[in-house]
Amino acid sequence: MSTADLRQSADRIGIVGSGIMGAGIAELCAKAGCDVRVVVSSSASLQTGPARIARSLDRAVSKGKLTAEQREAALARIRFTQDLKDLSDRQLVIEAVKEDEDLKRELLASLDAIVQDPDAVLATNTSSLSVARLAKATSRPGNVVGLHFFNPAPVLPLVEIVDSLLTDPAISARAESFVVGRLGKTAIKSPDRAGFVVNALLFPYLLSAIRMVDTGLASVEVVDNAMTLGCSHPLGPLRLADLIGLDTTVSIAEAMYEEFKEPLYAPPGLLLRMVEAGLLGKKTGRGFHVYE
Repeated sequence: MSTADLRQSADRIGIVGSGIMGAGIAELCAKAGCDVRVVVSSSASLQTGPARIARSLDRAVSKGKLTAEQREAALARIRFTQDLKDLSDRQLVIEAVKEDEDLKRELLASLDAIVQDPDAVLATNTSSLSVARLAKATSRPGNVVGLHFFNPAPVLPLVEIVDSLLTDPAISARAESFVVGRLGKTAIKSPDRAGFVVNALLFPYLLSAIRMVDTGLASVEVVDNAMTLGCSHPLGPLRLADLIGLDTTVSIAEAMYEEFKEPLYAPPGLLLRMVEAGLLGKKTGRGFHVYE
């Protein structure tokens, strides 16, 4: 792909979801100069979504990565709405709702009916689900591609681009052009199989760490210190699971176990109990660690 091709990208972006990932992707797009519309599911999110993005931009200003003027300009490019029909004129829509296949299929079917541009890219930020199965919910499966961003999206440089067997190569190229040329990310092509590349490598490690705690072989502190101090990992596996979200960790593990039926992908009992108790990690203030 030529440099000129990489610089061609969509200007009107839609995001569905304003959680940690949705807000992070919206921030990225706004800082890149895009007109961004974010669809949220509740009136409360009309307040919490913008506040989440504003806090992230404030941190960037305090670290000298943005000027105050750039912060204001980015915020001015983002509009929040509860009406999915407000995405009708978008050139690229990225869904970033929770990792639930039925929810994502229903959402993509709705976007298929709403987004008017026949060449629009319909992207899913799924971290484990089959892009082909999601795409089949639409009348244009060739327009559907996986764009798997990593948390925190404004900081981590990688995006996995996941083509299904149905994805039009031109749509994939446009998605890559946007990710690399507009957002300045590094893109890798990953196969359409549960976990793609990164999580297929990462999750056996995370789940093994949780099993070690669950069976009493080592404490949370010992496991995390072992990997940060002994292997130079920036985060221990349990603190990383907290950052991902323990509910999301369960969803990804279950999707991988469903596809491969290998025990190393099965979510440990301790993890399931923590999710049932509402201990979801950093976003709820408590997981394997406690957060202020």
